[in-house]
Amino acid sequence: MRLTGGRVFDPRKGFVLRDVCTEGDRIAAESAGETVDVTGCYVIPGLTDLHFHGCRGADFSDGDAAGLQTMADYELSRGVTQICPAGMTLDAPQLEKICVTAAEHKKNAVSGADLVGVNLEGPFLSQAKKGAQNGAWIRDPDPALLLHLKELSGGLVKLVSLAPEAPGAVEFIRQVKDQVRVSVAHTACNYDQAMAAFDAGARQATHLFNAMNPFAHREPGPVGAASDSDCMVELICDGIHIHPAVIRAVFKLFAGRVIIISDSLRACGMPDGQYELGGQDIFVKGPLATLADGTIAGSITDLMGGMIRAVGFGIDLHTAVTAAAVHPAQALGIYDRYGSLDVGKTANIVVLAPDLSLRSVIFHGKAVG
Repeated sequence: MRLTGGRVFDPRKGFVLRDVCTEGDRIAAESAGETVDVTGCYVIPGLTDLHFHGCRGADFSDGDAAGLQTMADYELSRGVTQICPAGMTLDAPQLEKICVTAAEHKKNAVSGADLVGVNLEGPFLSQAKKGAQNGAWIRDPDPALLLHLKELSGGLVKLVSLAPEAPGAVEFIRQVKDQVRVSVAHTACNYDQAMAAFDAGARQATHLFNAMNPFAHREPGPVGAASDSDCMVELICDGIHIHPAVIRAVFKLFAGRVIIISDSLRACGMPDGQYELGGQDIFVKGPLATLADGTIAGSITDLMGGMIRAVGFGIDLHTAVTAAAVHPAQALGIYDRYGSLDVGKTANIVVLAPDLSLRSVIFHGKAVG
């Protein structure tokens, strides 16, 4: 296949006018296949969502094989060609179940986005900043449990969230940092505690600003510590979790370090109504999902929608694509295969119309749908 006439994403140069070719399931220098005219369109790599819980009525925390397949199929239809679904704070047997389900899906899936990792958002969090997490199952950091879960997942566990003030947190980071990427999250920590975590080897901050102390001029907290470190920061760009002005500020303060995530729930792609998240009821009305007490419970906007909204908030398209495709692939250690349109990488490609609406998805070199 040869895509011709499009404005093609280049991580280093911006958008350039050139053809994109595929041979089999790889991006190639030339192609003997069909030519597709995409004049005026944007050609970008398929996106990677490294933090989302569910969509289309399914949630990763259910540990349900059919549900995970539903999620993979829906995400692919939206141009999210790589997924790293996130579990919630669950009891140990359910954490084991979701990891086993992920491993089995990786072996047996015949359709849907590529499963490239598992994100454990919990259970090593703070009761004070648990947000929509179930506090009954929050526990102190436990390296043995984490590594057990990674083994059950077939090595898919790539991310774990952690409150730096939890007992043993710094030692936990030192023990696991070379095997699983640690992200500061759901935390009441101060600046010094967060810096201790980053100095010990934490490399990411989970949904920046949400479920953590604010960034204040005398108490910079974990946001200030993240700024002073070299970590990557996740950002939900649905316009609900973070004000557009703060989204713009984050892209300036953390230039080259932002990962756009969706943090989407099972209600993503579904009508308004009542749903469930980690054993708790959530209520969806319009773009907002909350617990019964009004706590924001997650997003109902998928990653492609969040990336496009970021552009609407004033982030240029190249920067937004970098944050939704390049940076998450780098964070997960899969950038050698995904995240750009370089020759030799997997041919997961998205074509956006001039108005940024989704025109087509090419997955492993074949058009989807």
